[in-house]
Amino acid sequence: MTTAAQVLAIVIAVMLASVWLMESFFYRNRRLYPLFLLEPRDFGAVRLWIVNLGFYNLTTAVALALGVVLAASGHVPQGEALVAFTAGQHVFLALVLLATERRLWLNAVLEGLPTAVLLLLVVL
Repeated sequence: MTTAAQVLAIVIAVMLASVWLMESFFYRNRRLYPLFLLEPRDFGAVRLWIVNLGFYNLTTAVALALGVVLAASGHVPQGEALVAFTAGQHVFLALVLLATERRLWLNAVLEGLPTAVLLLLVVL
């Protein structure tokens, strides 16, 4: 795996860890309304899903970091496979997000574009 792919994977992992914090602990913050489109009256109803989604993003961040560690420690095929799968998964999820809520197009771009670049760096 190239150095560029490793660096991008770590940057995306940090981004996903940040999203984990926002989704799992700060989703009630009004400043995050543009990211989540949540109204205060909905907080109780969505808590189960948004917290779960946050921890999903944390495990995805860990998978990317683990893939980089594997590749850097001599297990290149395994590390590349883990990073490629995770990147591909997020490209797909960005398309699903865009298809289901067009108002979150920026979220979809921020999720899908870096992971699409990462996927290309790993598979090419």
